[in-house]
Parts: sequence; structure tokens; C-alpha cells
Amino acid sequence: MKKNILIFLLLLLATKIWAVDIEIQQQNSDRSQLENSNTQAYFGEEIFKGNFKENQQFRYNPNYILNIGDVISIKMWGAYEFSSELSIDKQGNIFIPKVGEVHLLGLPNSKLKSKIQSAVKRVFNDNVYVYADLKQYQPISVFVSGAVKKVGLYKGLSTDSILQFIDKAGGIIRGQGSYRNIDILRNKQVIKSIDLYSFLLNGQIDMFQFRNGDVILVNPVRNFIEVSGDVNRPYIFELLSDSTSVQEVMHFIMPKPTANRFMVTKWENNQEITNEYPLNQANSVFVTKGAKLKFFSDYYVNNLEVKIEGEHKGPKKIMVKKGTSLYDVLSNVKFTPLSDIKNIRLYRKSVAKTQKQLIETMLKDLEAKVFTTESSTPEEANIRTKEAEMVMKFIERVRKVQPLGQVIISSEDNLGKIYLEEGDRVVIPKHSNIVVVQGEVNIPNALSYKEGYTIDNYIADCGGYSKRADIDNILLIKANGKVIKHSSEDFFSSPSSLKVDAGDSILVLGKTDSKNILITSSVTKILYQVAVGAAVVLRAF
Repeated sequence: MKKNILIFLLLLLATKIWAVDIEIQQQNSDRSQLENSNTQAYFGEEIFKGNFKENQQFRYNPNYILNIGDVISIKMWGAYEFSSELSIDKQGNIFIPKVGEVHLLGLPNSKLKSKIQSAVKRVFNDNVYVYADLKQYQPISVFVSGAVKKVGLYKGLSTDSILQFIDKAGGIIRGQGSYRNIDILRNKQVIKSIDLYSFLLNGQIDMFQFRNGDVILVNPVRNFIEVSGDVNRPYIFELLSDSTSVQEVMHFIMPKPTANRFMVTKWENNQEITNEYPLNQANSVFVTKGAKLKFFSDYYVNNLEVKIEGEHKGPKKIMVKKGTSLYDVLSNVKFTPLSDIKNIRLYRKSVAKTQKQLIETMLKDLEAKVFTTESSTPEEANIRTKEAEMVMKFIERVRKVQPLGQVIISSEDNLGKIYLEEGDRVVIPKHSNIVVVQGEVNIPNALSYKEGYTIDNYIADCGGYSKRADIDNILLIKANGKVIKHSSEDFFSSPSSLKVDAGDSILVLGKTDSKNILITSSVTKILYQVAVGAAVVLRAF
């Protein structure tokens, strides 16, 4: 029983459902195999990052209907002078001295000036001129409900856009809320439906005049597919119908010119089935919710683009034939006296992808350990709950880290057998006389290289270890990217292997404060992998 209660509490923390937030969960029948996707982005999810919520729209709108609380700026000159800002009262009127009441409620903004001029002319026949303008729109409150992060009542102006109100509600819940099926309700009736894809794809959005008490309802997403491969928009896209042709999907995914084939992966009879088609059949092939659509080219690519960065003379990008080795490229590079030829680095996209997948596998394993840890007492359960919250925040930070994808090259390697791939980056570093010390030291710093200095000497020059330092996990990253693990208490370390050279980096990892040995072990491995793959020192908790 206690175990079940603990798991329930941990799940609440993991999904960040707090007392002030209401989160709409989808029914099982509406879920697809894409719902747990962590790496693929949803099209449009970057839109609600706080860029809209602080803005207010005071633009001129001739079709705006004047309402109670709107402020009118009036100037009169000539035979009679008057200047003021008047608010439309609860009867829908403004009062102009010597003119009297003028009824404006329900009047289009385009007729404001002529309406006031007519009222003035009934009192002053000639020589009185009028200027009238809508100074301030009516402040209102709008409910935002459905699949948004923070359901609630939000203040704004009647001319504010739906983007501003949804942004104030924290945006649409990832994978749960629809960007294409958003309703505006008034008096419990749907008066308008919004498809945000029109704005995302074409920059078009319907301007709508809100009223006090209107409701913006973000409906649950029903159908979406995952698109990848040779496309300019590799996202998870939402579909309006249960079945859509690939040709229709192509209108907003922007396939690259080289794409001439596509694959459709879907579930049938509890089995994943993949079919391949030429691009000219896109109009006759249909995809349904949960499908994966991948575009690719079966043309033989004979040329590769490779970047040459760092200390050298020559172009930053070159085109080489398939099968070109790293030795072939470096043989034609014009080095400078500052080029550190011994520590040339190679960065590869496919390696970075593999590193990212490895880290993600370790993170999922850590999540499983957090959710299955048992507690014997209520006090221990409370500790586990707080620890689970910290672990989930740590996992969230790690998922934002992007590995570098470095291929370690040593002086013993045969460069003639290292064949280049599309998108490779060859970096030629500059000779450096600096040793960088990062991580859990009191004063992280870049120090001048000193002949014969050890790791402990450099750390001492940085004020020594911090209280959180894990002295059993110190990494010496050589200038070529090779990583050597060192422990300050290991008396059997080989002095030659731990020699610090100019251009090296020292990373001191931090301790993991957890009473759970399994969690401590997993976090330590993840910190090590991130440090090696991305050259980043993260703090666990």
C-alpha cells in the first residue's frame, strides 16, 4: 500500500501537476505510439515562450465595436475649446460639456468621429472643429481552459490576440493540446474556431474582439504524425482529419529538393509495418494518426560537404568526393605556424546522435529507478519524494545538453583509413599554453601551463576542491579530446598517463547527494557521459 502511494506521489512530481495548475489528460483511445517521443519536437511548440504575454495591442481597428469602459480622446477648437479623455459609462454614453450625452455603445470605431461631430453640430452651427480618437480599449478578463499549462482567468484588452492569452496561460501542453482546434466560447456557445497553423505557416491570424468573460478552449489533440528525413521541417505535425494524403502533408513540411522517395511506418494488427514509395505516389498514399513519415533520396551522392575550422589558411567549407579520407583533406590544408597539427579534432553528426541516444537510455533507466524505489516509513517516503523531484529536474537539464560527437584521433591512428562523412567538422586548434580547470573547484580558472605540474597542483592553484567535489571522479581531457579518469586518492595511477600538457582541460565532477546507491551510481555515470560527450560539467542536485 505504501509503495503504491509513493509511486503516485512521484508521478505527480514528475509531471509537475501542482495545486494551482489543471492539466487535461487524454483518453487512452486518443493516444498513439508517438506520445512518449522525447527527441522529436512538435511543430509550433516554440511559439509560447513568453514573447506574447507582455504585449498589448493598441492598434487602430475600424471594425472595433465600442464598449463600456473604452476611453475616448476628444479635442474641440474654434468658437468653443474643449480637450479631455472620456470613458464610456455603464449606459454606453460619454458626456461632453455644452453638448451633452453622446451614445457610443455598439458603434463601430470607424464612425466614432462622425458621430461626435453630428452631436456637436446640433449645438454649435459653425466654427467648431472636432477630433476624436479611441484612446484606450476596454480592459477585460478572459478564461483560458483545456490543454494549457495553467488554466485560469487572465486580464488583457479586448483587441489582444488569442496568442497573448494562451501565452499568459503558459502555452499548450506538449503532446496533449491542439494547435489546430481551438474554440472561443461566449455564453457557452462556440463563436469562433482557430487553427494556429495558418499563423505558423503563413503568418496569418484572424483578429478577434474579445469580450469580458469569453472562454478560450484548447481542445485535446487527436491526430498527429512524425515527419523526419530530407525535410526542412522535421517535426511532429497535427492532422485535422483521421486520414490525410502524403501530398497534403508535403504542403507544410517542405521536403528538400533531393528527396525522391518516402517511407510510411504504421501499426497494423499490433505490428509495426513499413512501406516505401516513390515521391510521385504521394497523392495516393494516406497516413493516419501515429504514423511515421520519412523522406529520403535514393540518388547516389558522390560529393560531401566538409567544414574546415580553426587555425589554417583556406576555405571554411570544401566539397570532396565520397571515400575521401581525413589524410587526403589535411594534405591540402595550408597550416600556419600556430596550427596545433598533433591535436586535430573531428566532429561527426552520427557520433553525436549515438551519444545522445546513449544518454537518453541512461536517463530512462534513472527514471525507472526513481519510480520503483520502495520506502519503509512515512519519513523515508517524504525524503524519496523530495529526491524524486530533484532527480526529475536533473534529467530535464541533461536532456537539453547536446553532445559534440567528437571522434578521438591519436598520433597512432592511420588517417588514411578515416573516411569522411557528410557534415563532418575538422577543427585545427591553435597552439595553447593554457590549462583550463572546471567543475567543483573553489575558483574555476584558465591557468598558464607549468612544466611538471600535476592535476593536483593545478587544482591547488584554483583554491582546491569545493565541498561538493567528487575526488574519485576527476577527468583529464587531453587537447585531442581523449579522456583520462583520475582519482586524487589513487596512489597507483601511472604518472606518465596522467601528465598534464598545454591545452589540456581538467574537469572535477560533483558528488551526488542520495541515500539510494542505485540512483547515485546512475547519476554519476550520466555526469561522466555528459562531461565526456559534451565537455560540460553539470551539478546533480
